[in-house]
Amino acid sequence: MTNLASRYDFVLLFEVTRGNPNGDPDAGNLPRLDPETNHGLVTDVSLKRKIRNYVEIAHTGEDGYHIYVQEGAILNEQHRKAYKALRPNDAKLDKESKLNPKDDAEAGKLKDFMCANFFDVRSFGAVMSTGINCGQVRGPVQLTFAQSVEPIQPVEISITRMAATNEKEKAERQAGDDSNDRTDNRTMGRKYIVPYGLYRAHGFISASLAGRTGFSETDLALLFEALESMFEHDHSAARGEMATRKLIVFKHGCVLGRAPAHALFDRVKVGRIVDGALRDLDDKGLGNLPPARKFADYAVTIDRAGLPEGVEIIERL
Repeated sequence: MTNLASRYDFVLLFEVTRGNPNGDPDAGNLPRLDPETNHGLVTDVSLKRKIRNYVEIAHTGEDGYHIYVQEGAILNEQHRKAYKALRPNDAKLDKESKLNPKDDAEAGKLKDFMCANFFDVRSFGAVMSTGINCGQVRGPVQLTFAQSVEPIQPVEISITRMAATNEKEKAERQAGDDSNDRTDNRTMGRKYIVPYGLYRAHGFISASLAGRTGFSETDLALLFEALESMFEHDHSAARGEMATRKLIVFKHGCVLGRAPAHALFDRVKVGRIVDGALRDLDDKGLGNLPPARKFADYAVTIDRAGLPEGVEIIERL
């Protein structure tokens, strides 16, 4: 596999329609919000989960594309696989609850095994020093929290369930049944949705760290593929309709990079379309506009003038 020779930075724009993109368990599963601005938030952990899920679906069972952090996985058992590969004749490995490398050379081989076998370890890194110790890996791919480009207004929806959970609940409902008002006997619940939100996240890919974990050009192509298609395999009633709308990549002509990431990100602007004209979201006069309800209410522009030498803009979407 070819090692990365360039640094990459990227802007990811995705939308949610009538769904909850990332519920906050500390707030009754309300969509995550910045309390000062009411802009919606989606954590980097949530985005990485979707990338992992896509890779797992696209490369099920393939060597080198296993997923380290997956539902139901026992992380120490993942680490044990590395020890078994390096110590194939050690019969005690299955019985040990704590394992440590014999020396620095073995510690390096353990980390190399984890990076070579698990896509998310060589991409995002991992802390693998939990009992069965495989050390720590700093990954070359880093993502920020996504933030909605405008404030969002979550809507609370009441829902009902006609079915009973168990026999006792069914008997209680029948005992209190009133043919004039059957709705009192239904199980009530609530769900939160964002009517529409366009979210923006930033990502960074370090070529120097990629060389340490073995993150290759093939992995890079798979990462971008996952960012483009991850929501297509993550549909659920709770999340409504989510889709990646834009993936704009800045490719640097060297390992260290040709420009600061923030300066490149500033070149990507999202504005509102008002009466056929493009308006800046920072314009105070936008306060009385109807809320956006579709991607066509926005326009994405890229400032290509005076681009730093050695930086290439790739519009993946």
